Amino acid sequence: MSTYRDLAHRGSARATVLRTVGTRERRSHLTAPRVPTVGIDIGGTKVMAGVVDADGNILETLRTETPDKSKSPKVVEDTITELVLDLSDRHDVHAVGIGAAGWVDADRNRVLFAPHLSWRNEPLRDRLAGRLSVPVLVDNDANTAAWAEWRFGAGRGEDHLVMITLGTGIGGAILEDGQVKRGKFGVAGEFGHMQVVPGGHRCPCGNRGCWEQYSSGNALVREARELAAADSPVAYGLIERVKGNVSDITGPLITELAREGDAMCIELLQDIGQWLGVGIANLAAALDPSCFVIGGGVSAADDLLIGPARDAFRRHLTGRGYRPEARIARAQLGPEAGMVGAADLARLVARRFRRAKRRRVERYERYERYHQGQGFGPGPHSPASAAGETQGPQ
Repeated sequence: MSTYRDLAHRGSARATVLRTVGTRERRSHLTAPRVPTVGIDIGGTKVMAGVVDADGNILETLRTETPDKSKSPKVVEDTITELVLDLSDRHDVHAVGIGAAGWVDADRNRVLFAPHLSWRNEPLRDRLAGRLSVPVLVDNDANTAAWAEWRFGAGRGEDHLVMITLGTGIGGAILEDGQVKRGKFGVAGEFGHMQVVPGGHRCPCGNRGCWEQYSSGNALVREARELAAADSPVAYGLIERVKGNVSDITGPLITELAREGDAMCIELLQDIGQWLGVGIANLAAALDPSCFVIGGGVSAADDLLIGPARDAFRRHLTGRGYRPEARIARAQLGPEAGMVGAADLARLVARRFRRAKRRRVERYERYERYHQGQGFGPGPHSPASAAGETQGPQ
């Protein structure tokens, strides 16, 4: 297969191939071609790209900083393109999957809104497909992470799975019978903006009392900084660690101190975990999944967070004691889950690209056989003719 650089300027031929790639994935992953694909995870601070094989193994990864959100969407597209070109120099890539931190429409073409980037109704798939020579799939990053955990991680074997991603905010995804449930308009799974405290903390989404204001990385850091700024005696360990610079308090630092036994940091994670359990109980009442997978950066606290979440879940579950309880598990694939899931979903559309490529080759071969049968020699557009033009006279 030619590299992307070789194909970069074959505009009409590339467009013909890309038009054969549908906008919807409906076929089973079990029959998807076992070919390497690129997965890209775009967040507010980094863009991570990697080549992933059919078993979910990462063959190579590249990371770069996310371009500043004040810059045009083209800057981000340039970054994605360069990463794919770089990886394609060393790997035979058949499709590209993108997990974007934002709302993606039901056709998985447009990013309707991204809180950390200047994407507003941006046709990301079509723009990138116009620059690359393979099919492109775009989805929400929580959907791609959930797919990865269902295929290769903590959700294997589950037929009804809900993923909760705890980072700066809360993201989520629903999988049922091997399909990501995206909703009518493509924006299902925005669990973080369920209202849990009427009139509570203001959320950047514009509402008050959203779940992510009480159980997320932002909530954890906000509570710690408020205690430190008030010079609370219970925060002395944390204040000492940051040498009085309250702005240096981060989620990973709180988790580190909690593991070292700092009582306040342990309590803060317990509070976050309890709110997590309350939200999960609400989701269980609405969706009744068999498993909740907890991912995202905050999940690194492990049992310091998930233990209290399980306890709160059991206390708040509707019909507790008279119904089966969903399993609550920590995600296994870590920060690479979104990238792995995006790459694996892209394999479902790689099938159509491979079929289109095979049909073109078959047409060339029939054309060549016909001309040879007529005694004309290779046709002007056959592979043999193209090879002769390249080699020149002997």
